Amino acid sequence: MRNLFKYGGIAASIVLIAFGIGSIAVGAWGVSTVRDNLKQEQIFFGDHATDPAVPASQSGKQVKTGSQAHQFAQMMRKHALEATGGQVYSQMGRFLDAQGNPTSDEAKAAKDPKTGTPVENQARNIWVTETALTTALNTAYFGERVGVFGIVMGIALLLTGIGFLVLTLGGALEQKEAAAKQAPRPAAATN
Repeated sequence: MRNLFKYGGIAASIVLIAFGIGSIAVGAWGVSTVRDNLKQEQIFFGDHATDPAVPASQSGKQVKTGSQAHQFAQMMRKHALEATGGQVYSQMGRFLDAQGNPTSDEAKAAKDPKTGTPVENQARNIWVTETALTTALNTAYFGERVGVFGIVMGIALLLTGIGFLVLTLGGALEQKEAAAKQAPRPAAATN
């Protein structure tokens, strides 16, 4: 029975160590992929001196990390709010009436003279674009955070596996020493 526990402990330790190494590798791959993809997009922060929405610490820098992508998304939201007079998508009408006021009533909407279709509220369309882009940037941030979590969990699994292995082997060695002490010793030769 003791051998079963000993070999079971060794097997469990090896599994934990393997999962730890795998988690670290997958987490590092995830972080690397996010960063490589962000670099490819060639996104740069503007100049904080001319645009206060740009974080001063990021002024003129390229977006290369998930954290920077998150900051860029926050900056884009500020720009979209400025462009729409502080209104978000759900607060605006779909169309514009003849006076240029927003309305969601298609019958009250001004008609495009060329197509005859209702005139769209272009300020509302800003939010469609902003939402698509910031979602992508925030997904990069989330992906990088998941990768970091995988690395941290991998380290925890690796250390747990090593700890179990030490305890298992330490206990096995202790049992051998105890068994050796209890074994009968050959009688000493007498003269």
